[in-house]
Amino acid sequence: MSPKSFLLTEQLQRYLVEHSLPLDDVQRSLIAETAALGDISQMQIAPEQGAFFTVLTAALGVRSAVEVGTFTGYSALSIARGLADGGHLLCCDVSEEWTSIGRRHWELAGVSDRIELRIGPASATLRSLPAAASIDLAFIDADKRSNRDYTEQLLPRLRPGGVLLIDNVLSGGAVLHGDAAQDDQVAHIRAFNDWLAGHQGFDSVMLPVADGITMARKR
Repeated sequence: MSPKSFLLTEQLQRYLVEHSLPLDDVQRSLIAETAALGDISQMQIAPEQGAFFTVLTAALGVRSAVEVGTFTGYSALSIARGLADGGHLLCCDVSEEWTSIGRRHWELAGVSDRIELRIGPASATLRSLPAAASIDLAFIDADKRSNRDYTEQLLPRLRPGGVLLIDNVLSGGAVLHGDAAQDDQVAHIRAFNDWLAGHQGFDSVMLPVADGITMARKR
């Protein structure tokens, strides 16, 4: 079973997915191989997120994209498929094991030439990028405690009008009902959400897609 929003029943999610970009054999294979990893497979984005990323990337005419947190590569596959001709996606992750699953599926999908994977701490990778404001789209789905750091590194590198996407901003509803005093991750997500909502450099909207996605447009 693929990951889904905690807000949706299985039947409603199935209906939603059936009325979005159809899944192909490569996507189904990647979902199945990731599911075989066990509970950690919940780190994979939901199919409807992937469809949203592909459509959004194409609509924005994205040529330069960055992803922080790649896991088994479903989100990277989704973004890469929406890139404009000659587009490039830089993926930041620390796991050779998990990203190797993604690499194989990127090859099968014919998008591996659009994706550059750098293994190592994402903060260091982001700091090494040129300072020019040239990134069209960035997606953050990694260590939630570092969301603010990642955003601060990406902000000056995003072009005006560029879009930043952040995953898991609802944390399964725990941002509203969870005990942040006992859950350090939820506390960090809440604090980040508050910080970004009031940030003068972005216009932001929080969307109830999967586990919550914030889409922030650089002013």
